[in-house]
Amino acid sequence: MKMKENREENFSEVILIGAGIMSATLGTFIKKLEPSWKIKIFERMDRVTAESSEAWNNAGTGHSAFCELNYTTEQEDGSINIDKAVKIAESFEVSKEFWATLVQEGIIENPAEVIRSIPHMSFVWGENNATFLRKRFEAMSKHHLFSDMEFSNDFDQIKDWMPLIMEGRDASQELAATRVDIGTDVNFGALATSMFGYLQESDNVELRLHQEVGDIKRLANGNWELTIKDLDSGKDIKYTARFIFIGAGGGSLPLLEKSGIPEGKGYGGFPISGKWLVCNKPEIIEKHNAKVYGKASVGSPPMSVPHLDTRMIDGKRALLFGPYAGFTTKFLKYGSYMDLPQSIKWSNIWPLISAGMHNLSLTKYLVEQVTQSPEERLSALKEYFPEAELEDWDLKDAGQRVQVIKKDENGTGVLEFGTEVVYAQDGSLATLLGASPGASTSVSIMISLLKKCFPEMEASEKWRTELTRMIPSYGKSLGADIQLFEETRRRTSDALQLDYSYS
Repeated sequence: MKMKENREENFSEVILIGAGIMSATLGTFIKKLEPSWKIKIFERMDRVTAESSEAWNNAGTGHSAFCELNYTTEQEDGSINIDKAVKIAESFEVSKEFWATLVQEGIIENPAEVIRSIPHMSFVWGENNATFLRKRFEAMSKHHLFSDMEFSNDFDQIKDWMPLIMEGRDASQELAATRVDIGTDVNFGALATSMFGYLQESDNVELRLHQEVGDIKRLANGNWELTIKDLDSGKDIKYTARFIFIGAGGGSLPLLEKSGIPEGKGYGGFPISGKWLVCNKPEIIEKHNAKVYGKASVGSPPMSVPHLDTRMIDGKRALLFGPYAGFTTKFLKYGSYMDLPQSIKWSNIWPLISAGMHNLSLTKYLVEQVTQSPEERLSALKEYFPEAELEDWDLKDAGQRVQVIKKDENGTGVLEFGTEVVYAQDGSLATLLGASPGASTSVSIMISLLKKCFPEMEASEKWRTELTRMIPSYGKSLGADIQLFEETRRRTSDALQLDYSYS
């Protein structure tokens, strides 16, 4: 998409909807690439990062596929496919490259508030699961992205890795675990806030809070016009832009529908809520220092993979278990119960129905999760911490996710659990839908968006030079080039103050 001069009132080259990690990342990229462009950012809440990017509303895992078993699948011949794991791990390394540059430029003032090192572990029990984990380890550890991975099925070794999880456990139980010491815990809220701070201090950028998008329409001259209500004054104001990014989390689907672009027809959303059990006993919290992921229950969504996590939130150490999935018709944590009903259109009603018919196991799982008693939640926790007591844990709401439903080649609905960007044909509008792995791969997602929406500019020497300055591996593959990968990880680990041993 080419940018031209425009003198319309309330015009800006770029409008970003939603003040989360995605808009923060894209806004920072654009400000670095084109400092003279006007950027407006609109957020419905009265603060930035109030929804999915807020620390309590996500797992805080720097998704590198070290411990997330749903990123590796077992094939019919028994082999393990690690392609998705490699892609996610490579994307996270790229994210760290960009964040390291932000540290060096002073945009992230204290990297310890944004990202810190913590071991990533997988833990399973039972013969079949232990066999799967060993085969996964053997497949992954051959690749340089995962060469630091360790495997053990020895009770004492696993107890040394994760003492809390092994307390009170039957020593005769067949167990297996993997460990990668260079995993990370990321506070995406703090990260996005740092970038929004930079943007607010920059020329030609305006961040407006407590603003709700009422309508989006295409003008005859090719620009987009947004009608936005100021929730403080109640007044509607019209803004125009050449390019719009809709990064409103669960609220993106209704806004995509408002845009009316043909590419958005047929998309639907399936909202899934979540809850954490949060430990309230300091002596228990101190006994665990890892992110430990297990296997998801049959029929459960990937976002519900159980994990026992050490987190650092608001400067305090925390211990969380979950998430427990649930269902609500809200698309946002602070949304409306009418979100789902109002998103149903003639263009997506059949994909929604057919996706529901083909995912009855998921429906059953969600009903079971919603109706769980405190004792049943404790029972799930005890599989990871056998000596857990109910009074030591509080139930806390996590974030809201909207999984993508779209038409397949047969016109029926398919439920997707990844992240997808829907583009207008001319690249003048882009909408981010979906969830996992989301924020961890935000930098790679936004790079792909820049290539798609601004192809001529992305191919220019000016943009390529600046993108390579911010991300030295730009245009190269960290998954294919071992030397480049090692150099990159060394640089990012030093800048972000992460633990990493290298020769």
